Amino acid sequence: MNLKINSRHVEVTPAMRSHLEAGLAKIRKHFDHVIDASAFLIVDNAKEKDLRQSAEITLHLKGKELFAEAHNADLYHAMDAVVDKLERQVVKHKEKIQDHYHEKNFE
Repeated sequence: MNLKINSRHVEVTPAMRSHLEAGLAKIRKHFDHVIDASAFLIVDNAKEKDLRQSAEITLHLKGKELFAEAHNADLYHAMDAVVDKLERQVVKHKEKIQDHYHEKNFE
């Protein structure tokens, strides 16, 4: 899986990259048909401190794209939250595919 990381107002460090790769490895355990992923890390000057750091990830699957975003005061917590959201979406997508596949075989 290819991982492309873009950022705004923050320099992507090797630690950030490895943290995202570890999170996406969790997703890959559930569903290994992920073609590539695009991450966007943002640091803004929002008035609320909880919304200053945000992470967005788009997963490109075969025939589908999944998107999630999360905001937090800490960028690493935002990355963890967005990976958790995507993990739930991937599990739901996998269940839909498997249920649909079984329905076709019983007809």
